[in-house]
Amino acid sequence: MMHGCEKSDSVIVARKSPNKTGQPVAEAIERRAEAKENASQQRTRRAQNRESVSQALERVRSAARQRKKERFTALFHHLTTDLLRLSFFALKRDAAPGADGVTWQDYEADLERKLTDLHARVHRGGYRAQPSRRRYIPKADGRQRPLAVAALEDKIVQRATAAVLNQIYEEDFLGFSYGFRPGRSQHDALDALMVGIGSTKVSWIIDADIRGFFDAVSQEWLVRFLEHRVGDQRIIRLIQKWLRAGVLEEGTVTVSETGTGQGSVISPLLANVYLHYVFDLWAERWRRREATGTMIITRYADDLVIGFERRADAHRFLDMMRKRFEEFALSLHSEKTRLIEFGRYAAHNREQRGLGKPETFNFLGFTLICGRSRRGVFQLKRKTRRDRIRAKLREIREELRWRRHHSIPQQGQWLQQVVRGFFAYHAVPTNMSALVVFRYRVTELWQRALKQRSQRDKTTWRRARKIADDWLPKPKILHPWPSDRFAVKHPRWEPYAGKLHVRICAGGAQ
Repeated sequence: MMHGCEKSDSVIVARKSPNKTGQPVAEAIERRAEAKENASQQRTRRAQNRESVSQALERVRSAARQRKKERFTALFHHLTTDLLRLSFFALKRDAAPGADGVTWQDYEADLERKLTDLHARVHRGGYRAQPSRRRYIPKADGRQRPLAVAALEDKIVQRATAAVLNQIYEEDFLGFSYGFRPGRSQHDALDALMVGIGSTKVSWIIDADIRGFFDAVSQEWLVRFLEHRVGDQRIIRLIQKWLRAGVLEEGTVTVSETGTGQGSVISPLLANVYLHYVFDLWAERWRRREATGTMIITRYADDLVIGFERRADAHRFLDMMRKRFEEFALSLHSEKTRLIEFGRYAAHNREQRGLGKPETFNFLGFTLICGRSRRGVFQLKRKTRRDRIRAKLREIREELRWRRHHSIPQQGQWLQQVVRGFFAYHAVPTNMSALVVFRYRVTELWQRALKQRSQRDKTTWRRARKIADDWLPKPKILHPWPSDRFAVKHPRWEPYAGKLHVRICAGGAQ
């Protein structure tokens, strides 16, 4: 929604590989000092490699910052063995294998030889992208989300390529773009949206949904967009290899001219590039030239929320946005895209017209509601979406069936992690009631699972609550108020921002 005043560098974090286990007993006689020296040398070498890579990428970023319209014709040489190594250690160790069946642990064995060979194949043109393995994960509404799981070497090269391209595009992307960008999170997008709605005259909201975005992206348009900044055809050909590698499902490889393979490492960056040219630049220009009142924009990947002061602006923008998307092979979901009256003045305006309370809308796992504080003033509230809570409880119930005969401490440790993870994201101000309900329902499911272990089990509700108090964290708000966190991240002065020494960043809500 707002332009970020501060930008974060793209960083690939290298992690030390875990020590090997199961070594022969005879190795215990090796000198301790030598083992320490080897470990120290490895850490030092990896730190030096990381510093070298960081310096090289910073030079790319500096050039992109200074020369906004330059096409980079020499990027391929940045795909070094050191960058490939850092990319490998940044991958998830427990991620599902791709079509090659190779896991992170498999590839770690004889890692240096494999990375040297991979680097040579990439630079001589012998590298071949493998089809991604199709995998489905359940969505909150009960449907299945298709994901493309790439082979391990493809993940390594994709992450390295994304690290290079991020240096360019982080200087180009606009402030209201938040999805899958370094130093930006879902809560940053939520903060920006809530500050914009709560501190401006926004009274109308477009809650937009792009139909099947990741599968609908035109690969031809995507390459043309990339070539605005990337003049190194070796990088372009590398990306085209991934786009054309296809998807393996039930033994059959399907190749399409559309889509970016949702779930692949490079896909989020490509999606942001596509929407940067299709939506972001166009919407920013529309706000400057066409809007007659306040207009705010927040985009997290393909989730769009646009706010307007005047209803006429909202209708014109929505009609033009539909046409804009159609020009680039995208379309808005007719049933999920809505224009609603929402904001600080929405409740008062609707009451004067004899209408009910303002409608609500969902964004990034929360339902946003026009409410009032205890003092009776307007307060924008967030509640965890009901379907998200139901989906999570279904997962817990199914898992408890498998863990039914585990000991109570084992079950408690697992549930503790689950509840703590849920609270880590959802424990925001105004959402305490949802946290309480979630913990209560988890306790119910746990009691039911314990009683099903035996017909003689007499786990009463009182005992179940005692067990839950021993293991499950208590509901507690963990996140600051959106305006407070937004003020810390964008500490500049603006009188109308409503907080001392704070302003909404230039280009944001005006």
